[in-house]
Amino acid sequence: MQQLKPAVRFVLTCVFLDALGFGLIIPVLPRLIGELAGARDLQTYWYGIIMAGYGLMQFLSSPVLGALSDRYGRKPVLLTGIFGLGIMQLVPALSSSLPLILASRLAGGMLSANTVVAQAYIADITPATKRSSSFGKIGAVFGVAFVIGPAIGGILGQINPRIPFAFAASICCLNFLYGIFVLPESLRTPDPRPWCFSRFNPFGGLFRLLAVKRITPMVLVIGLIYLAQSLMQCTWALYTEFRYGWAPLNIGLSMFLIGACIAGAQGFVLPRLLHWTSEPRIVTSALCIGFATLAGIGLSPWGYLAAILSWLFAFTGMAPAVIQGAVSRLVPETSQGEAMGAVSSLNSFSGVIAPLMSTPMLVYTASGAASSFMSGVPYFLSSSILLLALVIAMTAIRSYR
Repeated sequence: MQQLKPAVRFVLTCVFLDALGFGLIIPVLPRLIGELAGARDLQTYWYGIIMAGYGLMQFLSSPVLGALSDRYGRKPVLLTGIFGLGIMQLVPALSSSLPLILASRLAGGMLSANTVVAQAYIADITPATKRSSSFGKIGAVFGVAFVIGPAIGGILGQINPRIPFAFAASICCLNFLYGIFVLPESLRTPDPRPWCFSRFNPFGGLFRLLAVKRITPMVLVIGLIYLAQSLMQCTWALYTEFRYGWAPLNIGLSMFLIGACIAGAQGFVLPRLLHWTSEPRIVTSALCIGFATLAGIGLSPWGYLAAILSWLFAFTGMAPAVIQGAVSRLVPETSQGEAMGAVSSLNSFSGVIAPLMSTPMLVYTASGAASSFMSGVPYFLSSSILLLALVIAMTAIRSYR
């Protein structure tokens, strides 16, 4: 196990760089699209297509990369994804064609799904009883990346909006070279099952998980959590601007602290809670926190209170890490990649549908006063989703007892 420690660090570094690469471009992608599109309506059109297309390709590719890693190994799939992602990041840095940038982001969404392979790698080399804590570390790494990425991207983007893309590409290529020499293969028993279309169908992977009685409520709960998180992520900037009159500095600072809280909750708090209490209690407590904080944001007429509640909402992210660990213990070792791909596809799919659900609701926020009940509609919906997840989780826990 000692010889695998550098590999664990490398895999967590891969996850960090994937998230960092996405975070780097958050402040500059709208600006770059605006410079190339010219008109504001075209900027909105292209930005919406690029963001939705990125999430859609992640959703479609997660089970494919997971199944490929089950058959051919984690290392070749992971390194291929890193190298390809680096190449795709170069396109916006060098091109002035919006269709070409769209194509690069579609390919980037497909290759960024290699986070699924990283999760399967961690499951391969981690004892079953410690997987929840390990998946929590992956969540912590995401949090740190989303703290650092937008800050670096904003600084570099002040010089030129293309520089963050070139910076992200260079990091991916260096990580690829490092991985060739450091990363050992973790897959011991390749998946012997024959290839079929259903193995690459993202809905097929979910249906196979749902067919396992004990996994069914876990999949439903984690899918609802991902949807609530996506609704918050895609509405926070406009919601706080419309309702509280926040400037970009306030929004950026709040996102910085949200990322820090995510990193602290999953990297520091979760491992200690797993030693102190049971996994079902962690899941239900995290869902209660999420339900209460989102409802509080919807009710709050004060921006500072909404910010504090958003930081507390970060603790809800402990629940998916625990559920991923439980799912990995209930599937065969030869199917870890496929299972993690199916679970991860829920997160990608929520990233596709959340903007479609949230944009119409922001109309109520824009037209209402800060103290208006209707201004909080987007967060009342998110809170209701987590309440449903809490009911499903508690029902399943009582049933299995």
